[in-house]
Amino acid sequence: MHNFNVFTGEPRKFDPTFKGPIYNRGCTDILCCILFILALLGYFAVGILAWSQGDPRKVIYPTDSKGQFCGQVGSPLEKKPLLFYFNILKCASPLVLLEFQCPTTQICVERCPNKFMTLVKALLKEDDREYYKQFCKEGVDMTKVSSGQERKHFYLEFLHLSNLCVVFFSGLVIAMLVSLIFILLLRCLAGVMVWVMIIMVVIVIGYGIFHCYMQYASLKGQAGSDVTIKDLGLQTDFSVYLQIRQTWLAFMIILCIVEVVIILLLIFLRKRLLIAIALIKEASKAIGHVMSSLFYPLLTFALLSLVIAYWAITAVFLSTSSDPVYKVFNTTECMYSRDTCEPETFNSSNITAECPDAECLFAFYGGETLYHKYLILFQFYNVFLFFWCANFVTALGQVTLAGAFASYYWAFKKPEDIPAFPVFNSLGRALRYHTGSLAFGSLILAIVQIIRVLLEYLDQKLKGAQNKCAKFLLSCLKCCFWCLEKFIKFLNRNAYIMVAIYGKNFCTSAKDAFFLLMRNIVRVAVLDKVTDFLLFLGKLLIVGIVGICSFFFFTGKIKIVEDATPTLNYYWVPILTVVFGAYLIAHGFFSVYAMCVDTLFLCFCEDLERNDGSSDKPFFMSPELHQILSIEKNAEETDLIPAKTKQCHFVRICANVFENCVHFMPNVIILWCRLAKNKN
Repeated sequence: MHNFNVFTGEPRKFDPTFKGPIYNRGCTDILCCILFILALLGYFAVGILAWSQGDPRKVIYPTDSKGQFCGQVGSPLEKKPLLFYFNILKCASPLVLLEFQCPTTQICVERCPNKFMTLVKALLKEDDREYYKQFCKEGVDMTKVSSGQERKHFYLEFLHLSNLCVVFFSGLVIAMLVSLIFILLLRCLAGVMVWVMIIMVVIVIGYGIFHCYMQYASLKGQAGSDVTIKDLGLQTDFSVYLQIRQTWLAFMIILCIVEVVIILLLIFLRKRLLIAIALIKEASKAIGHVMSSLFYPLLTFALLSLVIAYWAITAVFLSTSSDPVYKVFNTTECMYSRDTCEPETFNSSNITAECPDAECLFAFYGGETLYHKYLILFQFYNVFLFFWCANFVTALGQVTLAGAFASYYWAFKKPEDIPAFPVFNSLGRALRYHTGSLAFGSLILAIVQIIRVLLEYLDQKLKGAQNKCAKFLLSCLKCCFWCLEKFIKFLNRNAYIMVAIYGKNFCTSAKDAFFLLMRNIVRVAVLDKVTDFLLFLGKLLIVGIVGICSFFFFTGKIKIVEDATPTLNYYWVPILTVVFGAYLIAHGFFSVYAMCVDTLFLCFCEDLERNDGSSDKPFFMSPELHQILSIEKNAEETDLIPAKTKQCHFVRICANVFENCVHFMPNVIILWCRLAKNKN
């Protein structure tokens, strides 16, 4: 007990009977398992109730801001089957999770826009004015609209759904193939691929800097290109910003800073990179012996898709019950925000006088029955169970992979002692014994996430408030709960590894994992996190490759097949969509590597505490992993500064550099823009 510390706990002792993941284990956190099952039964009951009360027509047909059905046979909008969003970016608001309604004007249209046009240009010609009018709200007099209202009347170009789906699907397939090829090469040539990855990331960012400079130089002398971002104001049409030089200058400066930071990190961490590469090599061997682990993300993806689909369908049916309810939506501060309103009398009310940009839009379907009184609780329960189930699926994947890779590590003779079907056996143990523990960890994370959604909801409600103290307090709470969510995710991940190995309950596993990490805090900072940084560079490389290819394709600079490139005025929408999808796919594949590295790292630390490498207490680690330990010890002994002091100095230097960059970046951009403008 003399080694016990309140912050680090007591180190593990030698146990000759310990041979890896314990098979003779019992069920853990049974109460939480029962609670999770009851919650799921309640979730199914809410779904059945919503489906019985909801109107299927409101699901099949899109609904405009007035609650009218688009394209319904026999209605005035029969020939307008498509729904057009004035500002689709507002649909990314967290409020959509609770209200399930995008806070922007929506109208039914006969066809999607096929060309870009501003209001100023539309007013010049009669034909353009008539074309523009079909995408405005009913009753708008185009001749009386001032140019200052141009920002309210804009739209993005849309592709036909079939073409967009084909292009999008092709981009995701390419991302999947690149990720799979990269993972296979990383398994065979880990050391070479890591260095190639580092060099390629530097080259890709360097190309981004070069492209930004060329765009910046090409806009020199063009009309309107010297307008500043501040003068332009907030525009949801991103292509407008690409027509001014300051945007490309800002992009170039940001990429230069990112490039310099990455190069500095590589220089300062050059010794640790060798150790991290050795750990990735060991992870590649583990994945090579447990190849089925590469396909497990497909099961996670399928389960998450099922959870998302059930949540979305239930939310739609909950929001389409009974009569339409209209609420006030606005973009600036307004005391009437989200209040109930009537579209017929809204324009003559005092709300429009006090809040000029406020609009009375369709919000959801409601009523006065007992069901409708508790409808908001049903929606809240739907969101909460969505978070809980999604976190549970993620936790199931983590504990399954951890158990499989732990079976590899604690096999004394590799691969002879590795059990058959390690992934399948680990999945069976997780579901049979630890459903309660997974539900417990997922519940804690879901509570924090639902609090963050409620804070966002309150933030939207307080937009019209003048209390600066309340806004500041709310911002602090949002920041604190964001940090808390990140910490809980980190702790849960390591707790699930301990659950997979020892079969204990969640709280005990979380405590053991935390103490083990605290006893090896230096290794966590300089070894495990450096490895995570290298894996992040791998995801960045794949996303960069797919992003550059999609950019050249959608801009028409490369043509695989004649007439295969769609004509676009706003090509950034499909590019960003493909890039986002590519990141999700790359993250899915690399999550296997990340889980393998984290599991091997914890097992590595446990092995060092239990054994000393003697004949009586031999290491379970491979000779290559033992070499990592030797390299690490030599690196610490040859340096003049102790490891902890070095780490503190490095962290302090990086923090100071980052703080100064953030502080001076706006000033640097403004100064550079002024110098460039004066030069012109």
